[in-house]
Amino acid sequence: MISMVVNSASSPKFHKGQKVQIILEESLGHCRTPLYVRGASGEIADYIGSYKNPEDLAYGGTGLPESPLYWVEIKLSELWHNYTGDSTDTLRVEVYEHWLRKLNKEG
Repeated sequence: MISMVVNSASSPKFHKGQKVQIILEESLGHCRTPLYVRGASGEIADYIGSYKNPEDLAYGGTGLPESPLYWVEIKLSELWHNYTGDSTDTLRVEVYEHWLRKLNKEG
């Protein structure tokens, strides 16, 4: 877990159980969002808290404003289309809010 926990006025825009997609975007330099989950769809497993943005801190920035951080649960078959394990197998990954977009009900 990130050690720079700070109480923040920033409120999370996603809630537990909400369907989201991790943005499929390239980044230059430090990034906490793994390449293999970018573009994947999942659901919010939990809101962790709001933290200073490590992508900004890595280059001497303040990390502000703080960004909400979530656990996103993704089915392994969403990540690896040849996955032959149990269809209920999932991965939980920490993702900052600015890397997420809401999915409509159709997905």
